[in-house]
Amino acid sequence: MIKHTAQIRVRYADTDQMKVVYHGKYLEYFEVGRAALIRSLGLPYSELETRGILLPVIEAFARYRKPARYDDLLSIEALVSELPKATLKIQYQVFRSHEEEPLAEGYTIHSFLNVITGKPTRPPLYFMQIMEKAFTVPVDSVGQD
Repeated sequence: MIKHTAQIRVRYADTDQMKVVYHGKYLEYFEVGRAALIRSLGLPYSELETRGILLPVIEAFARYRKPARYDDLLSIEALVSELPKATLKIQYQVFRSHEEEPLAEGYTIHSFLNVITGKPTRPPLYFMQIMEKAFTVPVDSVGQD
């Protein structure tokens, strides 16, 4: 298992007319968590792209439990519980800082896509080696993103 926690503060622009975080923003928060998780492994997403791999979202799910509001400090936990095969699944939980119950939770599933051909491909060897190493050494990191 690989887990990373990123933090983000709710901006006024993230809220809707009811003064709570607009539901679509949570998928953006998931993206913050995902990018921070991959970066924590020493492989920024930009490097994947430079090496010819994209990770498009092919499925996304979110469950909303409690509202977040303007200026809340949120912790976004991103978790990979199994090594990728043809796809990579990342699970998320969004917490208000110092609270134990999640405000939202969900997952995204990503395909590995070759930049040149535009076709699905297997995870590259270097990516799998990084993931396998992370699975053998417990990773639970927290970052300010």
